[in-house]
Amino acid sequence: MNIVILGAGQAAASMAAKLRALGHQGPITVIGDEPAPPYQRPPLSKAYLLGEMGLDRLTLRGTEWWSEQGITLRLGERATAIDRSSKTVTTDKGKYAYDALALTLGAVPRRLPQAMGGHLPGVHVVRNLADIAGVKPELTSGRRLVVIGGGYIGLEAAAVARKLGLDVTLVEAAPRILGRVAAAETAAMIRALHSAHGVQIIEGVGIERITGESMADGVTLADGRHLPAELVICGIGVAPETALAEAAGLLVENGIATDAQGRSSDGAIWAAGDCASFPSPDGRMRLESVGNAIDMAEAVAANMLEANMDYRPKPWFWSDQFDAKLQIAGLNAGYDRVVTRPGTGTHGGSVWYYRNGRLIAVDALNDARAYMIGKRLIEGGKSPSPEAVAEAADLKALM
Repeated sequence: MNIVILGAGQAAASMAAKLRALGHQGPITVIGDEPAPPYQRPPLSKAYLLGEMGLDRLTLRGTEWWSEQGITLRLGERATAIDRSSKTVTTDKGKYAYDALALTLGAVPRRLPQAMGGHLPGVHVVRNLADIAGVKPELTSGRRLVVIGGGYIGLEAAAVARKLGLDVTLVEAAPRILGRVAAAETAAMIRALHSAHGVQIIEGVGIERITGESMADGVTLADGRHLPAELVICGIGVAPETALAEAAGLLVENGIATDAQGRSSDGAIWAAGDCASFPSPDGRMRLESVGNAIDMAEAVAANMLEANMDYRPKPWFWSDQFDAKLQIAGLNAGYDRVVTRPGTGTHGGSVWYYRNGRLIAVDALNDARAYMIGKRLIEGGKSPSPEAVAEAADLKALM
């Protein structure tokens, strides 16, 4: 079986490795539009941007590994079309036949429209190596930065810029930061962390536009205030990369829609990672995380080889900000109660999410013990009462 993988990120690398580990001996071709071989994305906007990690440590596999495994890497090559009837992929450099095609195309950062100044030089997103190469020279001490967006992307960018000595203001249009992804209690811990490091956070105010003629020089808010800035970072989320799938007539629903095993609406085409949505008890789900990229890609690899096993995610996430680590286990969708526990340090603690009396997720800031125990409880289907969590002298007793 000739397998082609479109997209050359974490999911692609994990899928290709798993296919070989499971004994697939046929051709595997990985096609990616970036010139670099598959690399880790999370450190890009943190350790790599700070200069604490080089490209060699960012890269997932050495060049020799790909050749040893007999996997063809086609880098700097952009796929332009999928022809389902002839089972071929067209790129800007050639054509590739496939027996099975996997789409691991990831997600693309959302940008402000041109009418709002999103096109101006000095306006950046932080998603790939080229983005980091563009913004890194501008992050010099003493300059003024406005970060648009109070989700994890924006908050991580603000933390790095502040560590580099910039004057940082973060603007969130919603009533509070992390509004879509975390409880108010978690947001309060993160807000306090940023305030302690000198980041100014403005919540509940939208953006009118980024100002400037030939270069961004600030941001005008919806309430009329103007924030002067030498550069702007947009951290307003990402969208699944579905253009190729849509053009090929595949079903798209919050990402490339797959069945429980990772098949798209075409039985010869599979999808995994940030670009894919899959069925769950709460409706169609799409997860943006390293954990999901690895786990779903490996599940799809097995199913391509006829394992016929449904993918069941074990969600876990993390976010590094300043010297703090936020670790998240489970999914908090639909929570109706939270319980908080204090941590041991200045900035720390845990937030435990419940739905209908059942533990569904834990946020732990600088509290690895709470994270590990919460993760084990959730994965084991165990659910101590909210009162037991709040009152436990030692969390281990909950096990």
